Amino acid sequence: MALDEYRKKRKFEVSPEPAGSSRAQTSTKKHGIYVIQKHRATQLHYDFRLEHNGVLLSWAVPKGPSLDPSVKRLAMQVEDHPVEYASFEGVIPEGEYGGGTVMVWDNGEWEPEIEDVDQALRKGDFKFTVRGKKLRGSWVLVRTRGFGSRADRSWLLIKHRDEYASTADVEEEKPRSVLTNRLLAEIAKDEGGDADKAATGDPNPKSRSAARKPPGAKAGAKKRSKRRKI
Repeated sequence: MALDEYRKKRKFEVSPEPAGSSRAQTSTKKHGIYVIQKHRATQLHYDFRLEHNGVLLSWAVPKGPSLDPSVKRLAMQVEDHPVEYASFEGVIPEGEYGGGTVMVWDNGEWEPEIEDVDQALRKGDFKFTVRGKKLRGSWVLVRTRGFGSRADRSWLLIKHRDEYASTADVEEEKPRSVLTNRLLAEIAKDEGGDADKAATGDPNPKSRSAARKPPGAKAGAKKRSKRRKI
């Protein structure tokens, strides 16, 4: 079964992640779900997912996607995820597989630019178009020579040159969830996770202290400073 590896790694009585009801099947759809989840686990990374044949094909991108066609980002293919995972945002308990905070960083639809997706994946040259809230346009995943037991799972994620190509740092400029407009630290704080750890994945250092300061703490500090000046 397509989701066996995914399910073996997780304890669903502990983790809020969906077990999934999806089953691998041949799809005739011309487009599917596209989602990127920003995940502060042991290390920060971005999980790039495309729906295909009843599951989400998944790649972990350590540095996140780049809009610059001259930049090639390592993308390690990981186990297929259930389609229901596309809307998962929250906290995986520490000590569990992938323990940490998960944000839905971008989502939308994708469409292949080739006739046979499975053949392109086998060949290691997979071209597609995404229509997301943050990423758009033409992209390619190219299998590269890796090392060790996972050599065949090493890919490069590259933006094609089109009207959506840019040198802007999209991770820095658009760090919030497309579902809830929260930063990682805010998700962790709201849902009982490690806000300090999650904040290390946010670009704004202020989010680190904001996650742990009580309401009004900043205002009080200003008042004390003003009294000292008098």
